[in-house]
Formats: sequence, C-alpha cells, structure tokens
Amino acid sequence: MKKLISILSVIFFVGAMSANAQCCSGAAKSGPNVSCDGCAVAPQSSEVKAYYFHATKRCVTCQAVEKVARETIEENYKGKVTFVSINREEEKDNPLVKKYKISGQTLLLVKGDETVDLTSSAFMNARTKPEKFEKRLKSEIDELL
Repeated sequence: MKKLISILSVIFFVGAMSANAQCCSGAAKSGPNVSCDGCAVAPQSSEVKAYYFHATKRCVTCQAVEKVARETIEENYKGKVTFVSINREEEKDNPLVKKYKISGQTLLLVKGDETVDLTSSAFMNARTKPEKFEKRLKSEIDELL
C-alpha cells in the first residue's frame, strides 16, 4: 500500500510540474507579461489587482470610472492593490481580455481565482456620486484583503 501511494504521489507531482512547464513555456513564446493562470499575468493568490478595461474613445463617465478607481486605490491601498488600465481595442490579444471574456467597459477586482465585477456600480456612480462608488470599491477591496 505504501508503495502504491508513493508511486501515485510521484505521478501526480510529475503531472503537475509538466502542466506548469507547458503553461509558462507557452507564455514565454508570446512575449513579456503574457501568460496563463499560473504565471505572471494572473495575480498571486494573495495579490489583489483592479483591472479596468476600456475602449479607445471614452465618454466622461468612462473617464470618471478610471479616475475614481485609480485615485481610491492609490490613496488607500498603495503597495497592496495594483490598478491596471487596459485598452481592450488596442490590446485585443491581451490574455486578460480573453480570460475574462471582455467585450465592453469593465471594472474587475481579482484575487487568485476570485473575481468581483464592479462595472455596474462604477458606471452608475463614478461621475454623479463618486463617494458612493469609492465606498463600494473600498468595501470590496477590504473583503479581498
């Protein structure tokens, strides 16, 4: 029985290492900062990232969402949460656009496998009630930290 468990453990370990090597080697071919779930683009399990996906042409509300989100994160979570703005039209091949199936303006908080979509709240409040959006953003980030 011990021998069977040892053999199964080795098989599992080799399989896990092989899957990770394939992921990272494929990402390396794609270029810097491009990878899959286990590599550089995906946040580590303890890391929180805010991704704001937008179009090239942006309305006042779209600009307000980015401004309020970026400022709130920089003022309250410097070094703890990273804000990343991605032009989904210019970066169609960005692995995050594909991973999260982005087709419009979107604001996501991501920690490991956990994703919080703040798009509706952001667009309803960023321009007319920024303090309400800021409060919701902080509340969601605090839950993730």
